[in-house]
Amino acid sequence: MSSTLGEVAAEAAGCTKCGLAQGRTQVVFGMGDPSADLMFVGEGPGAEEDKQGLPFVGRSGKLLDRLMAEEIGLARDQCYIANVVKCRPPDNRDPKPEEVAACRPWLERQIQLIAPTVIVTLGNFSSKLLIDTKTGITKLRGQSYPMEGMISVNTVIIPTYHPAAVLRGGGLQEAQMRSDLVRARMAISG
Repeated sequence: MSSTLGEVAAEAAGCTKCGLAQGRTQVVFGMGDPSADLMFVGEGPGAEEDKQGLPFVGRSGKLLDRLMAEEIGLARDQCYIANVVKCRPPDNRDPKPEEVAACRPWLERQIQLIAPTVIVTLGNFSSKLLIDTKTGITKLRGQSYPMEGMISVNTVIIPTYHPAAVLRGGGLQEAQMRSDLVRARMAISG
């Protein structure tokens, strides 16, 4: 088993465990501080992320960067950002259950190695996976959940909307996302 994020990323770069591997330009493993207290987990890479090999680099990423700076006081390189699936689903469709299952070990390994204090899940896929629930993001957000099973540290999960949903949804969702990020800041500072 690999012992550093770089080693795990190198292994993941050659992954062919699901059909998403056939259509990718590259694996979008994650980016940021490998010892960060704060980790963001989204759904999967889009077209721009697939091109650049980095998560959240399009319009959603710009919004995330802005809200992260304004509400938490952190820049992207001070946290760690990853996705549930590491390869772009065709036409930005939702990841299929077998794709999520194939990628889950990569995400679990990232979480184990980073051991963040707080994980902010962005949207339904990451929230449902890491909280292990079928409840949707609208009902999940606004609260904190203990992370169970994956790592033994005291990691708190704070679910919020995906930035793409906020871009579509407007002011109320942005205000709610901001309050979730304030909750994350408070959880980090303990």
